[in-house]
Amino acid sequence: MKIAFMTSEAVPFAKTGGLADVCGALPLELENLGHEVVVFMPRYRSVDVSRLIIHTLNETIDWAKIGENVKVYFLKHGMYLRESLYGDRLGDYPDNLKRFSYFSLKTLETFKRINFIPDIIHCHDWQTSLVPVYLSEYGARYFKGAKIPKTVLTIHNISYQGIFPKEELPQAQLGLEYFNIAGLEFYGKINLLKGGIQYADIINTVSPTHAVEVQTKEYGCGLDGVLRNRRGCFFGITNGIDYKVWNPQGDPLVFKNYSFHELEAKKENKLKLQEACGLTKAEAIPLCGFVGRLVEQKGIDLILDILPQLIAQGFQVVILGVGDPKYVESLSQIAGQNPNSVFYSQFFDDPLAHKIYAGSDIFLMPSRFEPCGMAQMISFKYGAVPVVYKTGGLSDTVEDYHQKNNTGSGFVFTKYESGEFLLAIQRARAVLADKKKRQDVIGRIMKLNFSWKESAKRYVEMYKKALR
Repeated sequence: MKIAFMTSEAVPFAKTGGLADVCGALPLELENLGHEVVVFMPRYRSVDVSRLIIHTLNETIDWAKIGENVKVYFLKHGMYLRESLYGDRLGDYPDNLKRFSYFSLKTLETFKRINFIPDIIHCHDWQTSLVPVYLSEYGARYFKGAKIPKTVLTIHNISYQGIFPKEELPQAQLGLEYFNIAGLEFYGKINLLKGGIQYADIINTVSPTHAVEVQTKEYGCGLDGVLRNRRGCFFGITNGIDYKVWNPQGDPLVFKNYSFHELEAKKENKLKLQEACGLTKAEAIPLCGFVGRLVEQKGIDLILDILPQLIAQGFQVVILGVGDPKYVESLSQIAGQNPNSVFYSQFFDDPLAHKIYAGSDIFLMPSRFEPCGMAQMISFKYGAVPVVYKTGGLSDTVEDYHQKNNTGSGFVFTKYESGEFLLAIQRARAVLADKKKRQDVIGRIMKLNFSWKESAKRYVEMYKKALR
């Protein structure tokens, strides 16, 4: 098959979250399965070109190559040459509708130019959700003499939908006939994600459990009814992770490499992380790590609620995250008052993220909702036992520890309350304090396999459904 990815971000070029990891890794795995893949994304100012050769196709398109022969095409425009991808400290950029509708429409014009007519166009999140709509309106023009591609839309996080005032519809080069309940209209405004759901041939989200959850009012963010109406072509596929990047055995960013056969070296990573963060250096102190965005979804309120108790009970906590200023202020204050027990970094620091996974005993992931989650899969590989709330992809990937049978891959709490979260961490501490149980649990989770290979096969099956 010929597959085109349309995305607003992809590693190693630009990243704000898991979307970039998926769009950087999945195309490579699809290539390994024998498919021809290209990727389209904007040429942001932040695109790191130091490690790759960038070629110029024309005045609006550059390209680079990843994997064996996956070409990544960058759409150039001054709108993308800003401090960050989607917004600044004042909020989202007010012209985001124009920025991403331009990207979606312009890339459709590029296929014939690069002599690549895809069987499938795989769109990701609201930023490219207009592509299925544009194919309805302009497909015959852009694919004249060729079969119009089928579309797959992946919803990575349904809480981000691309909502804009009705008056801005002309910026998207669409007429008012698309502004209705069967199209882009959403409580009197434009909703790009809704439009993509209505017009795409196949829709999926990034875990089977989350695919069920988002069809309910509690998790659907207003689109539950739209998804229920399309449930016959709506699926859940769990993300994978790239073990070429996330593997302590060869990771150049950790203090010392190790595997489940060499767990003594993990202790050295913990001691060096404590030292680097200015914490009390002691192997016996249980160390909890967190890497993620500081937003309500990620359960930061629960972490803040129990931090004083964790400190009082002799835990250490290392947190890396950028996000809501109120959380940044609170965490900075607590870390400043408890420098031997709490370390917080508010700057994106990829090397530190790797070191936190390698040095932590327990990985905290109390997300209120989590479409898939990749941090828990990474923590498995690094032998940091996850403590998670039972939701979405966390339900699909983390099995609660069973005391009697000494089975399970983490510690799961089922009531979204700070007290339940604390109890789960205390359970983890008690099990890890037992040397035999600790070795069993860490050895077991480090052997788990969440590579992209199996997930990619499921995507291929979904593409085939779209073609049928």
